[in-house]
Parts: sequence; structure tokens; C-alpha cells
Amino acid sequence: MKDIDKESTRGHNSVSANLTPAIDREQMTIQFYDTPSRKKLTFRPLEPGKVRMYSCGPTVWDYAHIGNFRCFLFYDVLKRYLQYRGLEVEHVMNLTDVDDRIVQQVNDRDDGTLDDYVQTYIDGFYDDIDALGILRADRYPRATEHIPEMLDLIQRLIDNDVAYERDGSVYFAITRFPDYGRFAHLDTSGMRAGARVDTDKYDKEDVRDFVLWKAWVETDGDLAWDSPWGRGRPGWHLECSCMSMTYLGETFDIHTGGVDLIFPHHQNEIAQSEGATGKTFSQYWMHSEFLNIDGVGMSKSVGNNMRLRELRTGEVAGKAAEDVAGFRYFVVTNHYRTTLNFTREALDGAIRARQRLNRLHGRLLATAEDSNNDDTDWAGAIESARSDFIEAMDDDLNAPRAMAAVFGLAGKAERALSAGRITAAGATMIRTFLEEVSAVLGILGKDEGAQDQSPPNPELPEELARMVRDRQQARASKDWERSDELRDSLAAAGVTLTD
Repeated sequence: MKDIDKESTRGHNSVSANLTPAIDREQMTIQFYDTPSRKKLTFRPLEPGKVRMYSCGPTVWDYAHIGNFRCFLFYDVLKRYLQYRGLEVEHVMNLTDVDDRIVQQVNDRDDGTLDDYVQTYIDGFYDDIDALGILRADRYPRATEHIPEMLDLIQRLIDNDVAYERDGSVYFAITRFPDYGRFAHLDTSGMRAGARVDTDKYDKEDVRDFVLWKAWVETDGDLAWDSPWGRGRPGWHLECSCMSMTYLGETFDIHTGGVDLIFPHHQNEIAQSEGATGKTFSQYWMHSEFLNIDGVGMSKSVGNNMRLRELRTGEVAGKAAEDVAGFRYFVVTNHYRTTLNFTREALDGAIRARQRLNRLHGRLLATAEDSNNDDTDWAGAIESARSDFIEAMDDDLNAPRAMAAVFGLAGKAERALSAGRITAAGATMIRTFLEEVSAVLGILGKDEGAQDQSPPNPELPEELARMVRDRQQARASKDWERSDELRDSLAAAGVTLTD
């Protein structure tokens, strides 16, 4: 197993201790929306003070697109916030380095090996997450480096009579696992006998069964491994079960992924993991929503499958550094369970909001002389903002509401700076709080805006102006829930409303 170089990322894999407030773990009230129960549950790790978390990583057959990074940024904020709340996080994210697409791509090439092919995209993945400021996982296990463990897991399933061999392939028999479908809220009794729960085309007892081990076929070429059932390769679902349990144990705390993985991938993971162990696989399941582009879901057939590399290289609008930082801000300041619509206007709005906070941070950094007329209780104001920030993030990572608290304090600080009514001590306290927030959300740059004393651009983009009008309509209709939701979304974009 080839772990990343820990020395090269030391200091970048956790929230700084001096930015973590003192927390009474017994009093923590963090709640997360749990996918199978469809409700918010109070989070209690299996081991006090430590969280074991598994995230579905990329299939390294191509460079990852921005929809993938919507998920990866969700994992990042979740991990950062747990660390901020004083918990140690052990994080594992897999790299799927063998599947039907990779096999086809490698065999279509005139030279090179599977390792040569996937290493290009593994390196690209690391470059992308570093560019976005995503904290690296503790381990990035590769599927092809865990074949023996996968064979052992398959044999356990056969021994437990929930899997069977057919012509060199091994399948999971869903009718022998009574809880199949509960996670994804499927009524398996009503499923047609021919309804597929997997995309493989191999022969099996029931078309609903899914493959654990795929027998070698001529089109696989040399990409196969020995097994008790003959040459072949593992099924996709099996890889995640094997690697998560290898490093985190047969039961761990949190499993994350995108909503597109709920069925069949995560349902199948649960079936094969619990079918082997008889134990709960993961205590909590958290899923992030889709990211669309200009109101349309990303698809190669549509031609809008935008890679992060296009933002990094300036191919979208020629503003690579601003676009990447703005994309991170756009994603992490929205709620992870809200479908996002990525547009150029939305990205520019996120860039402006982020620049506003960085500009304020720079101005506070440059405040050296004491003012004689600063009568603001900054310690009290900061503590109030911190309390509101934590309360919002404790509520299923409600980032828009958390940012409303941040911008409330930011507006007060901007007015004090412009009036010359702030002391160096007050500026330091505010700046430290902004850095505390950034330790969770990763939204401040290095010394950005230190020399920029200009006020933010007052012009409101049309998309934000429309949200203001929608909120006015919601208030007129006494739809307070929608009104509050729009207020928080506007606050996350740096627009503070006063009713």
C-alpha cells in the first residue's frame, strides 16, 4: 500500500490547535443528517475523542471534475469541523485504480501498464486537492494493492452463504440478505426479478445480484489476478468494503459520499460488509448533493463535464488563482445537502465575497496604532459570533447560517476601521476569529488584501439581487422559513440584510 508522504504534508492535515476553542466533549451537541434514518442524529463517536471516517474517492481513469470536488470539499469541511471541535479524525479515502473503463483504456493503448496509466490521474488528483486547500487523508489505499484482502472477504461471504460462484465469477445473493434495500429505502419484494442493481453483464442466478469477483474475459487482456475461482478482478463495490474495514475496523463512525452513490454502491457496500461480519458497517452515513452547471447536470453527452484543471489553468476565464479560491468559497459556504448551480456569475459573486473577508483580514493585520475612541466590546461581539458560528455548524454543518454570523461581525469591524474607531488589540481579536473560521472553511489566503484599503464593490450582481427580491416576496407571504434560508444564503455571499 502506497501511502502519501506524511512529511510533505505535515502541518496541513489538521486544524491548528491554537485555533481550536476549548470544548467540553460531554456537552457537544453536533447533529448530522443521517441518510438511512432520514433525520438529524446527535453525533457520538464509537471511541470518545476520536472519529474514524471513510470517504469514497475518485476512480482514476481521468482527471476529476468539479462535481467530484463538491463531494471532496464536503469531506474536507466535515473533517476540519470535527477537528475544530476537539476530535481526532482518522480519515481514509480510496483510489479505485481498476474498473471496466480503466481496463478498456489500458488495453486500447499501444504501450504502458495499468500503473503507468493511473499514476497520471493520481498525481493530478493530488495536485487538484492541494490547489483547493483540501486536507489530505491519512491514507489513500489503492484497490489493486488489496487483492488478497478482497479474496478473504469474498470467501467469508461464501462461507456465510450470501455469495455464490458461477463460471469463475462470484456474486452476492441479495435474497439471502434480508436487510437488503433498507438503507436506500427500497422495497425489494416489489422489485422485478429482472431489475438490475449493478451494471455488470455476467451470468448469475438472479439479475439483481451484484458481482464480487469478475471472471477473466478475453477483452481484459493481462489485467487479471489469480483467485480460488480462477483469474479475474474485483467488483467495484467490494473494493470500498475491503479497504474501509482494513484500516478503520469492521465498524467505524462516518461513511461519506455523493447522493449518486446511495444506490447501488453504498447499499451494496453495506450488504457485503455486514453479510461478512454480522456487525453494523458504519454508524452514520452522510451524502452531499449534486453540482449542476448553468442549471444542467454534468454529463459528457451534454459536453459540460468541467474539470477542476480548467479552473486551475485559467481555461474558463483566465483568472486561475481567483477562480480556484472562489470555487472553494462557493462550495463550502453553501449547505452540502443543497443542489448547487455553478455559473460564472455565481463564481464571481463567491470571489467578491471571499475578497471582502480577505481585504478585512489584511486591514486588521495592518492596524498597529491604538484608537482613543474605541468603545466597542470586541471580546463580547466575537464570543457572540463564535457561539452563533458553532451553533450553526453543529446543526448539520449549516455553513450559510454560520457565515451570516461571520459577516455580521465583519460588517461591524469594517465600519469601525473606516471610522478609525478600533484598537490594535481589538483588530487582533477579530483577525484571530477570522482565522479560526478559515481553519474550518479554508477561505482566507496568505496575506491577501493587506495593502488594499478600498471598500468592497457595492454593486449587487443580478443573481443576488434576485435573491433579495425573492426574500422580500417570502416575507410578504409570511414564509419565514424560506425568508431565513435566503437571508443566510445572501449572508454567505457577503450581503447582510437589515429588516
